[in-house]
Amino acid sequence: MRVAIYCRVSKDKGQDTGNQLRQLKAFAVQQDWTVVRVFEETASGRKGENGREALREVFKEAAAHRWDLLVFWSLDRLSREGAFQTMKYLNRLSEMGIGYRSYREEYINTTGIFGDVLVALLSTLAKQEAIRISERTKAGLERARAQGRVGGRPRAKVTAEQVLRLHRAGKSLNVIAGELHVGKSTVHRLLQGVNPEPPKKR
Repeated sequence: MRVAIYCRVSKDKGQDTGNQLRQLKAFAVQQDWTVVRVFEETASGRKGENGREALREVFKEAAAHRWDLLVFWSLDRLSREGAFQTMKYLNRLSEMGIGYRSYREEYINTTGIFGDVLVALLSTLAKQEAIRISERTKAGLERARAQGRVGGRPRAKVTAEQVLRLHRAGKSLNVIAGELHVGKSTVHRLLQGVNPEPPKKR
């Protein structure tokens, strides 16, 4: 079994990854695994993938299938972004055909007899959490609408008279739209409402 080791410590804890690495390497030897890659970083576990270079490399190499299993000290060493995001990371590994194993949490283990059950369970939990987040977002939008609040950028209050005045001054639709901070289609529509002939598009 080709394995990669991922170690992480936080910047503000005055620690290094040495302790994790020594134990994980010894653990790999006990399991008769071959360590082909070691990822180490000092960064907050609350940072996402974009803020952690080593974690980005983990998924880059996982996609290339350069090893078969990712081993980490504990789940919170992999991520402290919350249960949903952590499950998403594990699901991504599974979808790439890569297994994972937590040293401290023996049940986070796709190499055991319940590996397929774990993958299916975490995948289902991640999907359900995504649905709950979507439902909460929709409920929040509906509540805001009921209270008279409309999401998104406030609409610019532009009158046909403003548009017509600028148009009569010889300004093009693009220039008018830029000055009034509205779309060109809005300028065109307002001019059509006050002019019997469609304005020339410039």
